[in-house]
Formats: sequence, structure tokens, C-alpha cells
Amino acid sequence: MKNLTLENITQACRGVYRGDAAFLSEEVTGVVIDSRKVEKGNLFVAIDGERFNAHRFIPDTIEKGALCVVSHEDLGETDFPYILVESTGQALLDIAKLYRDSFDLKVVGITGSVGKTSTKEMIASVLSQKYKTHKTLGNFNNEWGLPLTIFQLNEEHEAAVLEMGVNHFGEMRRLSSVASPDVCVITNIGVAHLEFFKTREGILQEKSQMIQDMKAGGSILLNGDDDLLSRMGPVKGVTPVFFGTGDNCQFRADNIQALGLRGTACTIHLPDGSFFACVVPLPGAHMISNALAGAAAGYTLGLTPEEIKAGIEGLPSIPGRGNIIRTSHLMILDDCYNANPISTRAAIDVLDMAIGRKVAVLGDMGELGTDTDTLHREVGAYCAEKGVDVVCAIGSLARHLAEGAAANPQTEVHWFETRDDFLDSMKDILAEGDNVLVKASHGMNFPELVEALQQF
Repeated sequence: MKNLTLENITQACRGVYRGDAAFLSEEVTGVVIDSRKVEKGNLFVAIDGERFNAHRFIPDTIEKGALCVVSHEDLGETDFPYILVESTGQALLDIAKLYRDSFDLKVVGITGSVGKTSTKEMIASVLSQKYKTHKTLGNFNNEWGLPLTIFQLNEEHEAAVLEMGVNHFGEMRRLSSVASPDVCVITNIGVAHLEFFKTREGILQEKSQMIQDMKAGGSILLNGDDDLLSRMGPVKGVTPVFFGTGDNCQFRADNIQALGLRGTACTIHLPDGSFFACVVPLPGAHMISNALAGAAAGYTLGLTPEEIKAGIEGLPSIPGRGNIIRTSHLMILDDCYNANPISTRAAIDVLDMAIGRKVAVLGDMGELGTDTDTLHREVGAYCAEKGVDVVCAIGSLARHLAEGAAANPQTEVHWFETRDDFLDSMKDILAEGDNVLVKASHGMNFPELVEALQQF
């Protein structure tokens, strides 16, 4: 891997090299933290998990052909080289920073409370019309996932779209200092992780720290429809550019027309006065915001309106994130990867576009702090307000969601303690032709529920 010699790695993570000096000039073939994935010539970074000590797998990695190991335990005299560091987690970030800085490419950094992954996919789809583009793998957006994504860069890549997710103060700089973005995108400031950030202003404070690591001459792209982001002024001498539907936005959408679950048509206006009509192929008003973020990033990095339009209209669907699944009996809106009040309301809005009976299967939303019960109840009330025909709430927290949904006597409401309880009753609740939204926090394991619905 480019620039990843054992000597450079040792210096980057401020470690102490133990082993034959003849190996110092050797480049590793890859960087892994999972001992099961080690291949010949790899560097194994031994990061301990909550329930295991990764260092006990070191002999296995050497047997598989690992060139070197990074350890925070002193291994003493060994017949293989290793680098002793204070923290293997920090070492992983340091090595990723070394590797990222080896490439001359444009990096778009994305953060926000809701929609990071779908925005990442949209921006990557747009940029790929002009550049060979790398993007965050799945949801690999934390202190382990970001480095692993960066280690997948190669000489062919001309741009990278890197998602950064945080849930505690101080985490963003650890990520953004590695990503060193040229373009900083913040999707919104919601109520996800209020348990740790306490207020939306606290969330804004932490998320916006990404801008501190923006490269000189960089650009800041913010959702101008967000009340907190829209008030942000210059940071590091750079004035933010806004995307949204308001008059304050340089990248603006109008003529918005819902096409049901087939997507949304709109006209996108660019700062130079040009505009184009397009169809965002995934349903939901929030997808317009994603499309505008894609347009803003593409325009900033030199794409033409025609290229931007092609990238928006060519957006692929992602399992678990607004994915429409048509079976012979149901129309399933698979949005089950994760959930918070804002994203769940957005998903309910999408369900509201459907033709026919509308069923919302909603689970617990985690990490909402002291207002958890109220926030669940408000989401249930939103289902009632939108006239959802059937609400199936699953989980201990979702009991409050069911209470909120019961505000509309026309809404049929069911509460289940577990996912399996719902599955046992599913055939008595669902009917031929139903439109079914599935959404919950990741820990609820609702992808299995989506699979079961496909067999209905």
C-alpha cells in the first residue's frame, strides 16, 4: 500500500518498532483489525473489543502471513516484527491519516443527525459521473469504520465521499483530522443522540467541528432548511453555501411534485442561474434535500448540470434505507437500518404517498435521552395525524408510540413486546395490497422482519 512501509507506520503512530530492521522498508499489503480476514503481507492492528482481547489472536495472524502487528501490549521477544503503541485504536486512525495524505484527491466529508448515508450515496452517485469515486463502505463511519474505508483507496480514485458519525463530544475531530475534507457537508441538526449531547445546540457544536479540519480553500455546504444550520456564519474565513427550498439557498429546488413511491420530480436551480428538471428516483421530501446536497457537491467540484442530473437520476436504492420492495402481495418500504424522530417522520411522509392501505411497523428509537417517552409518543401522534391505517409498534419504548397513535380512533393500533410477537400475528393484521413501512433503531434487527414480510 502506498507509503505504508513499517518505518512510516511506526513514525505515524509514534510507536516503538520491535523486530528485524530489514523489514522496515517493506510496504504492507493491507491493514485489518479482524484476525479472520488477515492475508499475506497485511498489518494486523490488535484492537480489543468489549468481550475479547484481540492480542490473543496475534499468533493466528502471523501464521496466516501477516507482515507485522500493532499492539498496545509489550509482547517481549518475538520471531515476528511488531509495533508497540500506547493505543491501538489511535494508531489505526494515525495510520489511516498517513495513507489518506498519500493521495491527491478531493474528499467530501459528510455529517449530520439524519440522512448521512443516503446523502453520501447521492453525492457519490453525482461525483461518479466525472470522477472515479470512492465512498464509505456501508455504515463504516466511526473510529474503526472510517480508517477501514480509507484503506480501500487506490491510485485510480479521484474523489472520495466519507461519512462521519459521532455520538459523544470530542469524537468528530478524531475523525475529521483523518479525513481532511475539501468539502464539508452537514445534512441537518436533529435529536439523534440527545442522551449524550443533551441539546440540539450541543449536537451542532460537535458536528460542526468537522470544518476545523477542512483543507485550505475548502467549501462548506449546509442544509439551509435547518433552523440551526441556516444561521451559521463564516468558519475559518469560509462563508457557508446553503442548499434547500428557501430563498436563502444558493442550491434550490422548486416545482416539487410527488410521484408516489416512484420518487419525486423537481427543478434544481444552481448559483450561476442555470437549472434543470429531474426525477429523484427514491420517494420522500428528504430525498430532495439529498439531491440538492449532491448538486451542491457536484457543482463545487466542477460538474456540469447535465452530469449532476445524471448522477441524481441514477441513484441506486440501498437495502434498509428507503428501499422499495414490491412483492406479489405487498409494497414494502424498507427503511429499517436505523431510526430517530426526524427520520421516522420523514418515512411516514413517504408512506403517506402510497396508494392503498398504509401500515407502519415501527420499533424502538434509541439514544433519545430523558425525553424518550415523549418523542416516541409524538411519532405515534404523527402517524395518527397523517391518517396511517394501521400502526404496529414493537418494543418497550414503542409502547408510548402506540399510545400516541391511538389519538386517531380511525387508526388501528397494535403493540408487541418483541419482533417475534409481531411475526406471530402478522397474517391476522396485514392484507393483500398493503403498503408497509418498516423502521426502527438498528438494534431491533428489523432486517429479519423485512425478510419475513417478503414471504407474506
